[in-house]
Amino acid sequence: MRVRPFQKFTALYIVIVLSLLAGCQRSPGLQSASGAVEVWLTNPDRSALFVKQPGPLPFSTSTNQNPTIDIDETQQFQSIDGFGYTLTGGSAMLLSRMDANTKAALLRELFSTEGNSIGVSYLRVSIGASDLDDRVFSYDDLPDGQTDVRLDKFSLDPDRTYLIPIPKAILAIDPTIRILGSPWSPPAWMKTNNNAKGGSLKPEYYDAYAQYFVKYIKGMKAEGIRIDAVTIQNEPLHPGNNPSLLMLPQEQATFIKKSLGPAFNAAGLDTKIILYDHNADRPDYPISILNDIEARKYVDGSAFHLYGGPVTALTEVHNAHPDKNLYFTEQWIGAPGNLKGDLGWHVKNLIIGATRNWSRAVLEWNLAADPKQEPHTPGGCTECLGAITLNGNTVTRNPAYYIVAVASKFVRPGSVRIQSNTSDALPNVAFKTPDGRNVLIVLNATEFTQPFSIREKGVLVSTSLPTGAVGTYIW
Repeated sequence: MRVRPFQKFTALYIVIVLSLLAGCQRSPGLQSASGAVEVWLTNPDRSALFVKQPGPLPFSTSTNQNPTIDIDETQQFQSIDGFGYTLTGGSAMLLSRMDANTKAALLRELFSTEGNSIGVSYLRVSIGASDLDDRVFSYDDLPDGQTDVRLDKFSLDPDRTYLIPIPKAILAIDPTIRILGSPWSPPAWMKTNNNAKGGSLKPEYYDAYAQYFVKYIKGMKAEGIRIDAVTIQNEPLHPGNNPSLLMLPQEQATFIKKSLGPAFNAAGLDTKIILYDHNADRPDYPISILNDIEARKYVDGSAFHLYGGPVTALTEVHNAHPDKNLYFTEQWIGAPGNLKGDLGWHVKNLIIGATRNWSRAVLEWNLAADPKQEPHTPGGCTECLGAITLNGNTVTRNPAYYIVAVASKFVRPGSVRIQSNTSDALPNVAFKTPDGRNVLIVLNATEFTQPFSIREKGVLVSTSLPTGAVGTYIW
């Protein structure tokens, strides 16, 4: 029988409609997963150091009895600002002394996301010297007995050789990288002991010190370096470092509400003010300041280190003030480093632990040191292992390099942490990236190779990790 054109059209229409209906009935997990998961493996035996694994893992509707990590992107938590390191003055000095081509290649490896680069997206720099500079200085050093309340002698010149050129080179690679500034000490003439080490900030210089921050931020902006945020004092309860300052919580609260906050407002600055910047054993420090109605209005959030206390203290601060942000800004690794121990502890407590406890950023201490863990100030840290060791143009990648890499390359700024169930055997954290992908970071904390599954919307990927290994899964 001859089929008329109208009948052909009707039949075709029915086929199209049935196909569309069938498509709508497919598993949404299979659609969202695009069929496969990319895996990057970091193994503490150094057999794989953040290396993409061959062949993506397929999603399947099959089931098994392995432990399962369930992903639920409908439950979302904090946004992510980035992962990175402190670019100390010493780090910048060592980078600056490399030959131009080697330095350029290393900076691309660190701060680009292309190829095998690791995509560092957040940096902390010192306001004045840290203890990992080759000398102690501020931007307004004076002979004993002199003061400069109007800051007429303020100058960024001590940083023009190293700590201004290197961030500018980094910004040329990634103009969106966030930079946090932290002071180790005010100028000595502002302090009760007239010394860079220890002492407290004299109340009569609160306003002058607030203007010191303003001049720093404006000066760096004039150099093309935007300071996204500042902490008020590195480790305010540790006055034994060189340089350092003791700043008790009531002093920090008064400084914020009477001097720093109003100075930032008057100058029209959008740089964030972040509290505390010290260990997780004193959540009462930031909470007490955030309880102050006058102080809290100037504050973006609180920053933590983990040389004391549990990382869960960040959630305690979040629960007390859920409208304020949290940041993890420092954790050192002691030389000579031990990838097996360092990788597991830092990924579990920082990359996973800090972000599961509301942190928007995770920063390891010191980007670079030389083979003798130098430079440092007299009395500064003598055993702080850089993420990289620089011996002239020779680069050694140390544990912190890989610890940050497992997150920084794929969990880009603007990603959002999403729900994933966790366990002692397979601690993990999951994110939804700005381009719509999922990233899951998993540590095998057991003493044997651990098979497991990743499940989203009813479909599974089956995989395994060697003991102590970290997997970064992207789909």
